Amino acid sequence: MAYRVLQSETIFQGKVFGVRIDQVESPTGQTMRVDVVEHGGAVVMIPVDDNQRIWLVRQYRHPTGKTLLELPAGTLDPGEDPKTCAVRECREEIGMSPSYLVPLGGAFMAPGYSTEFLHFFLVGDLTPAPLTPDADEDIYVERLTWDEIMELIARGELQDTKSLAGLFLARDHLRKAISPS
Repeated sequence: MAYRVLQSETIFQGKVFGVRIDQVESPTGQTMRVDVVEHGGAVVMIPVDDNQRIWLVRQYRHPTGKTLLELPAGTLDPGEDPKTCAVRECREEIGMSPSYLVPLGGAFMAPGYSTEFLHFFLVGDLTPAPLTPDADEDIYVERLTWDEIMELIARGELQDTKSLAGLFLARDHLRKAISPS
């Protein structure tokens, strides 16, 4: 027997996500309430320029009360291909269009309560092609070396989970690119 949804009710629908309450029966017959944040998914880019600098964005994140340094990312539009979204979000967030995208895999952001799935891409061969950022975004671009990023991580100054995961997924590609041959 599998887990079975007995009842599901959407209690909130916002611009980016919804919230539902499910009543679920476990394989042992136990009934439990599960609160679920419904999210259509997102992309995370690891942009690398010709000088092997990684492009990050610094922006205020109200739920944390902080300005965070992060990899550029963005929410998928319904039915949108993740690669198409990655190119659009690169143009919106860092003003650059990548000519290549290397899929690095994907992961759930917080599977204990959310359906959000992240698609990670290493992107490069960047050319200027800015799009107007979303009205609610106040973004500052920073370009850092791998070593500078590792120092930030060691000091606990890079606190965004999707960025930490994206850098981990890209590390072998990035190390090859910056290592002397």
